[in-house]
Amino acid sequence: MEGHRFAVKEIASGETLLSWELPFGVALQLILPGNYVINSAVLEALSVRSLGFALPTAPNFADQVHPYVLDEVNFQPAPALSAYPDTRSFQGYRRSQARGVGTRNMIVLLGTTSRTGSYVKQLATRLQGDLKNYPQVDGIVPVAHTEGGIDQPNNLALLLRTLAGFIVNPNVGAVLIVDYGVESVTNQMVEAYLREHNYPLDEVMHRFLSLKGGFQDNLNAGEDIVREWLPTVSAMERTPESISHLKIGLQCGGSDAFSGISANPLLGWIAQELVRYGGAASLAETDELIGAEPYVLQKVRDVETARKFLKLVEQFRERTSWHGANAEGNPSGGNKYRGLYNIYLKSIGAARKKDPDTRLDYAIEYGEIMSEPGFYFMDSPGNDLESIAGQVASGCNLIYFTTGNGSVTNFPFVPTVKVVTTTPRFQLLSNDMDINAGVYLEGVSMDELGKQAFELSIQVASGQRSAGEKAGHSQVQIWRNWRQTDTSQLNTLLNAPLPTGKPIAVRTDAAAAANPVSFTFTRHGDHRASDRIGLILPTSLCAGQVANMIALRLNNQRLGQPGHLSRFVALAHTEGCGNSGGQPEQLYARTMIGYVTHPLVKHCLLLEHGCEKTHNDFMRHEMEEMGVDPGRLGFASIQLDGGINKVTQKVEAWFADQLSATGSITKETVGLEALRVGILSDGSVTDAASEQLAMLTKMIVGAGGMVIVPENSGLLSTPAYSEDVLTTSNVKPSLAYGEQARHTGFHIMETPTEHWVETVTGLAATGVELIIALVHRRPMQTHPFVPMLQMASDPSMQQTYANDLDLLLTGNPAAWTDQILESCKQVIEHSYTPRLYQQGNVDFQLTRGFLGVSL
Repeated sequence: MEGHRFAVKEIASGETLLSWELPFGVALQLILPGNYVINSAVLEALSVRSLGFALPTAPNFADQVHPYVLDEVNFQPAPALSAYPDTRSFQGYRRSQARGVGTRNMIVLLGTTSRTGSYVKQLATRLQGDLKNYPQVDGIVPVAHTEGGIDQPNNLALLLRTLAGFIVNPNVGAVLIVDYGVESVTNQMVEAYLREHNYPLDEVMHRFLSLKGGFQDNLNAGEDIVREWLPTVSAMERTPESISHLKIGLQCGGSDAFSGISANPLLGWIAQELVRYGGAASLAETDELIGAEPYVLQKVRDVETARKFLKLVEQFRERTSWHGANAEGNPSGGNKYRGLYNIYLKSIGAARKKDPDTRLDYAIEYGEIMSEPGFYFMDSPGNDLESIAGQVASGCNLIYFTTGNGSVTNFPFVPTVKVVTTTPRFQLLSNDMDINAGVYLEGVSMDELGKQAFELSIQVASGQRSAGEKAGHSQVQIWRNWRQTDTSQLNTLLNAPLPTGKPIAVRTDAAAAANPVSFTFTRHGDHRASDRIGLILPTSLCAGQVANMIALRLNNQRLGQPGHLSRFVALAHTEGCGNSGGQPEQLYARTMIGYVTHPLVKHCLLLEHGCEKTHNDFMRHEMEEMGVDPGRLGFASIQLDGGINKVTQKVEAWFADQLSATGSITKETVGLEALRVGILSDGSVTDAASEQLAMLTKMIVGAGGMVIVPENSGLLSTPAYSEDVLTTSNVKPSLAYGEQARHTGFHIMETPTEHWVETVTGLAATGVELIIALVHRRPMQTHPFVPMLQMASDPSMQQTYANDLDLLLTGNPAAWTDQILESCKQVIEHSYTPRLYQQGNVDFQLTRGFLGVSL
C-alpha cells in the first residue's frame, strides 16, 4: 500500500482536511497525528482487495468541499509569461499554414461510424506489409471507434467536430474516410461540416469512400487507394521547424497519490516552457478538476475564460446527473487503491499539470481547434482515451501522459510519452514507459528533470519512437454518446425491474418436434459444446489491445491447437474504466460473466490493466455474488505483472499449464435438444421467412433446446412469427442484456439500443453457440467467436452480397427450414466457416444501457 494519508497534526471533528492547502474532506471525529485517514469509498473499494492488514472498522472523514464561486468584482486578469526571444527547432513534417507541422507522417484509415470499424481494421492489417518499401511513412493505422452507430445520437455535433479534427491533424499524411452512406453520420455530413467550419480539408490528401457491395471487393478498393498514395506520402520529408508548432496534450491515467507531486508538476514545467517558446498545451478531463477550481483559476487571461471554464464544469455535472450518476464518482478502484480517496484529492493533483505560474488562456469545447499559442483547457471526460481523442482533434501532435499505476495506452497517429510517478513503478514497467519522474522524489530538482524531459520531447517530435510506439500498442475512443437529455425518465429507469430469467411459453407443433436431425459435439468431462476456445477477457478498455496482441501470439504458436483448442480469442472493448457505476456497471459485469461462463469457452483468463474500476478483484467479487466459481479462471495484470512482455509470458504459461492438464476429448451425437441458438434480424422480415423461422424455433424449443431473440428484432413485430410462436401477446423480455440463460426454452433478451454489434455482443453473452441472422439491408459484422450464419430472402440482397451471405433463401419456402438446419450442422461440425468471419468483418461492443455516461 503506497500513497495513503496519515494526519501530520491534530484535526478536530468537523475541521477541514487539506492537501496542498486545498480542502478534500471534513473530519467525522478527532484525528490524531499519525492516524490513518480514510473515507467510506476507500473502505468499500479496499474491502474487495486481497490485503495483508486489517482495515479500520469505520471512516474518519467524509468527502466535503464547498462549491467554488468566482469573485468577478475583484477579478484581475493575469499577465502572460514572458516569451523567449529565440526559438528551438525539431524535425517535423510541414503541412500548410492552416494545418501546422506534424511529428509523424501517417496514413489514417478512418471509420466514420462504428459500422465501418471492422473494415478499417481489416484493411490496415492487409496493408502492413507494404510499409517496408516506404520508410518515410510512419504507419498505416485504423481509427475505429464506437460512435454514430445508432439513429440520432446526442453527441452528433461533438462527433462531427472530432472526425473533422482527426482528418486535418498535422500528423496525417493522407486519410481514407469510410462509411456505408446510410448511417446517422455519413461521409457527406463530415465533409459538409469540414467545409462549413473552414477546416483545411483540401490541404490534406484524402478520399471519401462509401462501401457498396461485397466486403472483399471493398477491401480491394481500399487497398488500391492507399497503395496509390504511398509513394506520395513517402516522399514527404522532415525539415527543421520551430517548436512553436508543437501542441501537446496533457493527460493523466492510472493516477496515484504521487501524480500531483512528481509527474504532473513535470508536465506543468514542460507546458510552461513550450508556451514561452510560442507553442500550445492542452489540459483536459473536466471532472478531474472538480475541487481544484481555486488553483486552476488563480491565473486567467480574462474573466470570460474563467466563466467558460466554470460553465463547462457545470454542464458536465448536469449531464452526469441526467443518468443518475455523480461527476464526483470519477476515481477508479486503482486510484483509491493507491491513495486518491475522492475526486477532490484526484483533482488537486491532476491540476498540477498546469504550473502555478502559468496563465489559463482559453477554455474550449471537446475537439475544438487550438488556433492560437497558449495554455488551454478542453472539456472532456476523465476517461483517458476519450479525452485524448478530443485533444488530437484539437490539433495536438504530441501527447504527454502521466501515470502512477503504469497505464500503457497510446494513440494511433500521435506519439504518447509516458511519465511514471515513482521509481519502483518505473522499474517494474520500464519497457513500456519513457520518463521516470520518481527521481524528483529522490532529490533530482524539477528544473533538471524538466530540461531532460523537454529534450526528449524534441527527440520524439523529431521521429524518435516512444515506448508505446515500439510496443505497437494503440487505441482510440471518442467521447461516447449519452442517452438522457434530462431527468424525466430517471426514476423509471433506475427502478426498472429485471427480467425473471424464466423461459417464455411457446406453441407446440407435432410436425416440428419430429425432425430427426443430429449434430456432433465434443465432450470433456461434464462439458459439452460445439467448440473449444481459449478466451482472454480484458477487464477494461486499456487492457483490450494487449489482450489482442497476446491472443495473436498464442494463435501464431498454435498452442493447444487443434487437439485441445480451436483458437484463442480476445474480446477487446471500451468499458470498465472511465464510466459511471451503479446500474451500467452491473450490466457490464453481468455481460462479462456471461462470457466467462460461455459453453464455447474451454479456458478463460481475465486480463486487467491494473488501475481500472472493474479490476480482477472486482470481477472475482462479482462472480462470487452471482454464484460463479472464479477458481477455474486465470488472472493477470499488465501493471502488476511488469508490463506487456512479462504479462504476455505469464498468460502463455497459464494456458500451457491448463492445456497440459486437459484430459481426453470425445465426440458425442446429439439432437436438437443440444442447440443453443440466437436469431436476429435487421429491418423488416417477410412473412415467408418469418414462418420458417417460427417453425425452426418451435422445433428446437420443442426438442428441449434453446432459442433467444433480441427484443429489437423485427421478427417479434412480425405477426407471422410472433403469433405462430408465442401463446400470448405483449410478452416481456425474459433475459436482461448479456444475462446467461440458465434455463433452456424460448427467451427474449432486453436490448437498450438498436445497435447491431451491441445487440450481438449481448446475445452471445447469453450462452448461444450459434447466431442465425436474417439481413435486410446488408450483411453485418460478425461475433469474435460465436459463429453467425447470415442469410437473406430478398433477391436484390442475394445478388449484391452473394459473396458475403452464407445462405440464400430461394425457391419453395417450405424447404428453407431444412436448409437452415443443414447450414447450422455444417458450422457446428466445422465443415463450414461463415464467410464474413473468414474475411475479418468482426466486431465487439458492449452497450452502456440507458444510464451509462463517461466520467
